[in-house]
Amino acid sequence: MHTTLISVAELAQQLDNPAFAIFDCRHELTNPAFGSNAYAESHIPNARFAHVDHNLAAPPTGKNGRHPLPDPEVFGAWLGRMGVSNDTQVVAYDNAGGVYASRLWWMLRWIGHQPVAVLDGGWQAWLEALLPVTREEPAAAQARFTAAVQPSSFVDANYVLQHLHAPDMVLMDARANDRYHGQNETIDPVGGHIPGAVNRFFKENLTPQGFFKSPTQLRADFRSLLGKSSPEAIVSQCGSGVTACHNLLAMEIAGLPGGRLYPGSWSEWIADPSRPRAT
Repeated sequence: MHTTLISVAELAQQLDNPAFAIFDCRHELTNPAFGSNAYAESHIPNARFAHVDHNLAAPPTGKNGRHPLPDPEVFGAWLGRMGVSNDTQVVAYDNAGGVYASRLWWMLRWIGHQPVAVLDGGWQAWLEALLPVTREEPAAAQARFTAAVQPSSFVDANYVLQHLHAPDMVLMDARANDRYHGQNETIDPVGGHIPGAVNRFFKENLTPQGFFKSPTQLRADFRSLLGKSSPEAIVSQCGSGVTACHNLLAMEIAGLPGGRLYPGSWSEWIADPSRPRAT
């Protein structure tokens, strides 16, 4: 069972394994059609497409962030239509260092599914290994998936507000450093960060070649942020609860499980002007 990462070599051996379900999660925040177009042009054989905006999020209301979590039963039903049962090994990939694939990874953990992994190196590593690609979509599949939400995997805005600066919460912002400081904000209408948050840009989890750093290096990195706090004190957030999942995956790789996600993140936080902000 793969629960964090899988290599291109390992996945290549399982392309025709009915116990595996592969998902293409390629996406661009500023171009919502990018992923589906890229998938139609070429993808890993037997991969299905998961749209970050439509399959891995519910419709935003203007108050619940840009990528609110879907109803778990709705998400579970979609997984079933994609051929995923509670015993299926899920593999997710993208072309952005695993940032969108890690959203699917976290969401499956959120509803109690452990056998899920991100393809290390993603689409680029697959192509560089000269492994097969296709334009053909896999045959329709049907399975039964039963969601079992794990309440300890996430927190809401009220929890964050009540624990600002409290020793039992280490708030970790996965956005780029300039956006964390309220500079060059082009996605959300207000710049800045939640007071007390520390900045861990998700790309710091990767090597220059686009693979995840070693568990030893990641452990040292996150330990420097945690100090004497336990991993369970981490609440990971970003702009909309997507890139924050990358940090939670990296912590899991590092052997530091237990961190939680604030799904609404900055885009939900700023929807209420009474919540404090910092730059």
